[in-house]
Formats: sequence, structure tokens, C-alpha cells
Amino acid sequence: MIELRNPERFLQTPDAVMFDTDNTLYHYDPAHAAAMAAVQEKVVKTFSISPAQFNAAFVAARQEIKSRLQHTASSHSRLLYFQRMLEIIGLGSQVLMALDFEQTYWRTFLSNAVLFDDVKELLDDLRLAGIPTVVVTDLTAQIQFRKIVYFGLDHYFDFIVTSEEAGFDKPHASPFQIALAKMQPKGNCIWMIGDNPINDIAGARDAIGAVTIQKMHDGVVAGTGENAPDMLLRDFSALRQVLKKTRSL
Repeated sequence: MIELRNPERFLQTPDAVMFDTDNTLYHYDPAHAAAMAAVQEKVVKTFSISPAQFNAAFVAARQEIKSRLQHTASSHSRLLYFQRMLEIIGLGSQVLMALDFEQTYWRTFLSNAVLFDDVKELLDDLRLAGIPTVVVTDLTAQIQFRKIVYFGLDHYFDFIVTSEEAGFDKPHASPFQIALAKMQPKGNCIWMIGDNPINDIAGARDAIGAVTIQKMHDGVVAGTGENAPDMLLRDFSALRQVLKKTRSL
């Protein structure tokens, strides 16, 4: 299912396509919830604290790290969150435990992350059409690379740009501009597919004049006003049909 807000922007085949990762290629919330539950269980059992104490310490740690590091890749670091959480609990940095909790988080996260239907099929369509593709994603390179490999997408995308490489999270222009420089598209019709109306939709439109496609599913709110996308997309099979139609025009 799709909803075209600006159908005139889909009258030509894209020269390149950019993809967000988290909550765009897969549903983020269930994976995150499972990962946090696994870490909470381990922390509560290890240190004999209550779930409420864990939650309070983690929330405080996350807010502190994000406030300090602002819009950088490391502001998303689970390792830093867990290190600071342990310090807030009163246990010091506990480096080995912080590493263990981070590994527990990501191991559980990945085992509960499920790729949306037709992602690989869409990427195959783009590859066969000779249209370059790139992942433009926040967070550190190592974990985003791990996600791409876990999903079996490492041979589907031509390039990847993380906010660690770019120096800024989206919606800063830098990640989008670096992605364009890597792909070197032959024209200026660039599709950007993402879930976040500010970071992905407004960010890509402001930075590179992208044709914007917002991936919709439970928990995602459609962008409005200056954050409104050119298309609302619920399943990738529908976008495959839009791409096919552009190629026949």
C-alpha cells in the first residue's frame, strides 16, 4: 500500500536510492524491547537490584550521554549507556560487565530483528536496473555493519554511510552529501526511504532535494508540513510496482 502525496515526483526512474536502516528495513521496537528485557534480567540477577532501579539508572544514563554528546554517532552507544548506568547504580565503571551487557543487548537485538518483506526483492530490482544504492544511517559503523551482514544485505547495497563516518547524525546534510559523493549518480533524481519525518524526510529534502518516501508501520507517525514525505509506504512490494512503472514511462 502506498499513498502518493506528490505523484509528479514519481514520473521518472530514480538515478540513485538511499535507505535508512533502523525502523525502515526492519521493525526496531520489538527487537529493542527484547534486548532491553534480556539486559535487565541479567543486571537484576547479577547485582540484586529491582527492575525499577535498573530502569531509572538506565534512563538517567542514556539522557546524560545524549545530552553530552548531542548529535554524534557515539550518543547512541549502548556501551556508554551501560557503563554510565553502572556508575549511577554506584558500582563504578565495571568495564567487563559493561561489555557483557552491550554484547547481550546486541545479540538479543539481532536475534529478534526481522527484515521487512520484499526488501531484498526491491534491492534486486534496483541492481538489475543499474540504479546505485546506499545505506545512510545513524549510530556507529561497527554495529550498523553487523546489522547489514546479519540481514544478509552486505552484497545488496553498493555503499554505506554512518553518522560515525559523517561526523553528524541526520538530519545534518553531511551524511546525505557523502552518500551522493560515493554513488556519483548520473542525474539528480534521488529517492530517500526512511521512517523518521525529520531526520530522513526533511533532512534528505533539505540537503539534496531528494524525493522522499516514508516507511509506515506501527509506531511511525506520518510527517506533516515541512516534514511531509512525497510518498507514504507501507510495504516494499508496492514500491517495486512504482519503480516498474517509472521504467515504463
